Amino acid sequence: MEFIEYGNPAGKPVVYFHGVPGSPHESALFDAPAREHGLRILCFDRFAIAPSITGDDYFRHIAQSINETVHGAPIDVIGFSLGTHVALEVSALMQNQVRSLHLVSAVAPLDGGDFLDEMAGKAVFSMATRNPGLLQWLVKWQTLLAKLAPQILFRMLFASAQGQDRELVKSPEFKALICQVLQQCFAHGSPGYIRDIRQYLQPWSASVFTSEVNACLWHGIEDNWSPFGMSEHLAGHIPGNTRIERLEGLSHYSCLYAAAPMICVRVASE
Repeated sequence: MEFIEYGNPAGKPVVYFHGVPGSPHESALFDAPAREHGLRILCFDRFAIAPSITGDDYFRHIAQSINETVHGAPIDVIGFSLGTHVALEVSALMQNQVRSLHLVSAVAPLDGGDFLDEMAGKAVFSMATRNPGLLQWLVKWQTLLAKLAPQILFRMLFASAQGQDRELVKSPEFKALICQVLQQCFAHGSPGYIRDIRQYLQPWSASVFTSEVNACLWHGIEDNWSPFGMSEHLAGHIPGNTRIERLEGLSHYSCLYAAAPMICVRVASE
């Protein structure tokens, strides 16, 4: 399984699970702080996994690929946005190897609360549930935009930005990063993107809520992609030593930008 890495190649291994839409290039945000603190950031290209691999086999495939890459060494795990679901599932399979779990702008199961009406992605998740065929067409259209006019797709995705995300979208560097992420996200077409959405909407593995891995949830109070209540739900159901870092005034991506250096400091010191 292909992956990209940032930080110190000889450093402590940390596995990053990108968001949806997202790509391994998203983990570039961790490069500078990871170099400073001696961390090796690994992000696997899970959208390139064969579309036929789904369900629990999907999570086992990722876990096996990680284990082969780090040769059984202990790892720390970081997940962002919808990638936090994948991070939780994989960490539950590898909990004897996982030292710590950091979830940024985390998602919770939709049946865990009245979250959907607060989510900017409500239309997409509703479509995936009620009309999967229409979702296929929507993602094909997004794929075309990502290839031909990523700036337009960028503006559409962030039209409802809140909190510090509204300032972040004005940054040429952020726009360039996300446009590149979008192009990479859809480089393999739509199957990987759609699979992560479907996996999220299906019942989560019971092992997710029995894992004893220590977890820290980093969440912006103004997040309208994954509402803050989602981290509160997870904190109440993950049995290990779980804490929430409330980030005032921040939303989805602004939380990731703020949390990245702090997570690197914490992982390096543990």
